[in-house]
Amino acid sequence: MPAKPNSHLTGLALLTITAIGWGLNWPAIKFVLADWPPLFSRGVAGIIGASVLAAICFSRGESLRIPRGAILPLVIASFTNVFAWMGFTTIAMKYLSVAEASLLVYTMPIWVAILSWPILGVRFTWQSTFALVLGCAGILTLFASQSIAFGAGKTIGIMLSLSAAVLFALGSILNRRQLQVGPYALVTWQVALACIPMAIIGYLFEQPDLSALNGPGWYALIYMALIPMALCYVTWFGTLRHLSAQTAAIGTLAVPVIGVISAAIVLGEPLGAREITAVVLTIAGVWLALAKPITKKK
Repeated sequence: MPAKPNSHLTGLALLTITAIGWGLNWPAIKFVLADWPPLFSRGVAGIIGASVLAAICFSRGESLRIPRGAILPLVIASFTNVFAWMGFTTIAMKYLSVAEASLLVYTMPIWVAILSWPILGVRFTWQSTFALVLGCAGILTLFASQSIAFGAGKTIGIMLSLSAAVLFALGSILNRRQLQVGPYALVTWQVALACIPMAIIGYLFEQPDLSALNGPGWYALIYMALIPMALCYVTWFGTLRHLSAQTAAIGTLAVPVIGVISAAIVLGEPLGAREITAVVLTIAGVWLALAKPITKKK
């Protein structure tokens, strides 16, 4: 049965809130990184976000209890979906612009298509091949004007961003089994299990100056904790109740676009023909990877 018009509009509204909230998180991270180191700052924001999500679970009457058989898959998912995705990406942003980091990590659906071939035996189609070509073209365009020997920092940022994308894709494939855990509880535990050790590791090894966080940094940290890690998950699950998973996934392609544009406005990062071309090529590749397979009519 097709979705009711009002339900569809509600889903689009919720998806818009989600995309804007996640997109604006990219420049917000830059503000926090000016005062606090990456792992510690992202870990602290995640702990606050997990606390808010736990409160939402209690308000909804959703149990936080985890069945024994779900513990190991949950730990693995927390590493691939949160620790690697958020931790690696935040470290990478010490060396990369928002455009560079966001486009690299949002190649994740392309990596899902690539890894599904050897792991699941899913045939590599012309569509997924073309998606890979477009994604690679976008990345090459983004870095084309820079010297090949762009330094260790840039190389570290690129490798961490791609590692985040590949590990998230790998987690999406390996954690396909539906866990008997509520959606909000699932996210709460994933964020908590990843961000508590992330904050501890950051505190011990990055040795942050707790007093260094200034006004803009505080506002950005609060935003990171309450909007992308709490509100946006609420609106995301609401989106999935009104729209198909595929439509919702394709809608999230607006996230890096919003991130790149907002970074240009707020941070003064470059947004010229090179960046726009890279965004178009990469997003087109990811869209192809997410879209339903195109088959010839008989």
